[in-house]
Amino acid sequence: MEPQGPVTKRRILADLTPLRTSVDYRRLWAGNTISWIGQAMTALAVSLQVYDITHSSFSVGLVGLFSLVPLVVFGLYGGAIADTVDRRKLGLYSSLGSCGLSLALAAGAFAGFHHVWFLYSVVALQAVCAALNSPARSSMIPRLLPPEQLPAANALSSITTTGGTMLGPMLGGLIVGLWGYQAAYTVDAVAFSASLYAMWRLPAMRPEGAEAGAEEGVRRKRASVLEGLRFLATRPNLRMTFFTDMCAMVLAHPRALFPAVAVVWFGGDAKTVGLLVAAPAVGALLGAVFSGWLGRIRRHGLAILLAVAGWGTAIAVFGLTRNLWLGLFFLAVAGCADTISMVFRSTMLQAAVPDEMRGRLQGVFIVVVAGGPRLGDFVAGSVGDLASPGVAVVGGGVACVVAVGLLAVKWRRFARYDAKAPEA
Repeated sequence: MEPQGPVTKRRILADLTPLRTSVDYRRLWAGNTISWIGQAMTALAVSLQVYDITHSSFSVGLVGLFSLVPLVVFGLYGGAIADTVDRRKLGLYSSLGSCGLSLALAAGAFAGFHHVWFLYSVVALQAVCAALNSPARSSMIPRLLPPEQLPAANALSSITTTGGTMLGPMLGGLIVGLWGYQAAYTVDAVAFSASLYAMWRLPAMRPEGAEAGAEEGVRRKRASVLEGLRFLATRPNLRMTFFTDMCAMVLAHPRALFPAVAVVWFGGDAKTVGLLVAAPAVGALLGAVFSGWLGRIRRHGLAILLAVAGWGTAIAVFGLTRNLWLGLFFLAVAGCADTISMVFRSTMLQAAVPDEMRGRLQGVFIVVVAGGPRLGDFVAGSVGDLASPGVAVVGGGVACVVAVGLLAVKWRRFARYDAKAPEA
């Protein structure tokens, strides 16, 4: 009976097989995890520094705008570049650029150069580097691991993002409070050395079929963004991965309502808002930690539909409760459902897309992931002002479930998608 213990643990906890079987993937994952925490520290430090300079919440909000626009624009172009050059070099140079920008922030803080335009400029350039780095890194993973390990790898990536999002701001606030902005930016720059080392040790990662001549390579770079969009237009299963995510993020994303909800529903304050914001992240992290069973699921499309419907249902129920701890529980359930959806959506994009198209599709993925929640904030805030927070939250959750149900009826093949025979 003794051998059953580890087997049971693997089925319940996150599958660590990709970390054990591929040294290159292990370095890449560790480097990305460390640098993600550092970037989350810097994001908080920049927001705090902008507020210290301006004492304006609007100015702090502009940090997100200066980050979003380059991320959306260069997300598409970065994916195109990742399909025409050595992805290892693209990842290495973009990581080096991010490291240099963190050093620039640190140098500015040490020199007492406190100007908002400087911070906005650096944030925008950091978003450009991130938009170039992410498609390159994501496109390399299917070259490092066999297809059956991709769900586990994407669950591990979720641990990186959710864990970094939770841990980075806490460390950033602590370091800024103890040693100042310059210390936080310096730590971030040092953290990038892990990502740089991981990229440097990788073998060359030119896209398959990318050995074109120089003139042909230039032509492909110009046309590749449109080629990627045309490819997506002919692949209904891949389009559905984006449509379903937009259902959740645009229709049922109540983050913008948390300040009002904390006061009106729960009689709380800023601490309550913090709990509401943290609850989905905690659920997402738990979903990734206990993701060992996801590798046994073959019907990825059906799993995405159920997970997105689960998100919408949990958000709607959250909108009906007026007990804080019960509300936090349902927000955590929503976060867990989002992790499950993300794992299978990412796996489909990696497994059902030819290697020469992976960068471009990952670029579209970045645009949807970055833009969807921001659009959702606008929708939720607008409905909350026009009607009420309750109508916005409950109505958004119900709308998400209805929308994903209609999509499932319209594209029935999506629910039949089989990981053993991936079809875009």
